[in-house]
Amino acid sequence: MRKIINNPDDFVDEFVEGILLAHPTLLKTPGDDRRVLVRADAPVAGKVGIVTGGGSGHLPLFKGYVGMGLCDGVAIGNVFSSPSSEQVLKATQAVDGGAGVLYLFGNYGGDVLNFELAADLAEMEDIETLSVLGTDDVASQPHERKADRRGVAGILFAYKCAGAAAERGDDLAAVAAAAQDAIDHTGTMGIGLSPTILPSAGKPTFELADGEMEVGIGIHGEPGIHRGALESADLIAARLLTPILDDLDIASGDRIAVLVNGMGATPLEELYVLYRRIFQLTSERGLTIAKSYIGEYATSLEMAGASISVLKLNDDRLELLNAPARSPFFREA
Repeated sequence: MRKIINNPDDFVDEFVEGILLAHPTLLKTPGDDRRVLVRADAPVAGKVGIVTGGGSGHLPLFKGYVGMGLCDGVAIGNVFSSPSSEQVLKATQAVDGGAGVLYLFGNYGGDVLNFELAADLAEMEDIETLSVLGTDDVASQPHERKADRRGVAGILFAYKCAGAAAERGDDLAAVAAAAQDAIDHTGTMGIGLSPTILPSAGKPTFELADGEMEVGIGIHGEPGIHRGALESADLIAARLLTPILDDLDIASGDRIAVLVNGMGATPLEELYVLYRRIFQLTSERGLTIAKSYIGEYATSLEMAGASISVLKLNDDRLELLNAPARSPFFREA
């Protein structure tokens, strides 16, 4: 294991401390628990708060999207582990401005359980909450079981749409609807080229032979739908993009937003090679890419690989995507 760390048991607390020290004007922690981060101006009176959360190891996913026009708070778990219900509740209390709180997080068993428990605790304090789950991984379940899919990089679109709705003053039901609408029209597929190594374990989470790729891999190394010889960038782009477009029933004349995401150890240059082919393929289908995001948005420690996310757009979704937003890890180009 070659990692720039101290004691593996201190890894999460130390990198969170580093984030707080680097961005004191944008983020703060309520109380002494550094496993809870909120935007520096939280709570914002009269505004719906948005709380996300999940395991560490995916930065900037979860904790990187706390800021204006995005989420208001995050509960932080250990690497690939859920935050506790108490941490979710602390984040809820810290961002509650009197208009209710939306829980927006990925569809993983531990996260679902602990956010549900936190919602029960928040209700006892007269804080209204609603929950929306990211379910964008088209490889994890067939279309008819979309509600059971994993949440991966495409949750960024839900953060952006819900965050913009909350920032403009929408009520809790409308903010939740904006998040769900984005989730319903988003699909993602990923490819893994190398495993990730947990700091606490010091060994790969799965095995992948030299020259192999895993299509449909999850952000924790969950098995995909195809394992085979590594293909060219153009073939990979088509293999990932086509099932997403089919799943979302995207047709000629539609507008889309595209996210090409690095999994942690993929050079940015390679992501742009993928985007080049995505642009060609979507143009051939008569589609217009109205928004594009290329970079690391949802990683898996040092996994090599990439994912493609697509959001089918209408005027409302595009307006929300174009609204101002800023966090230490998210800025519009």
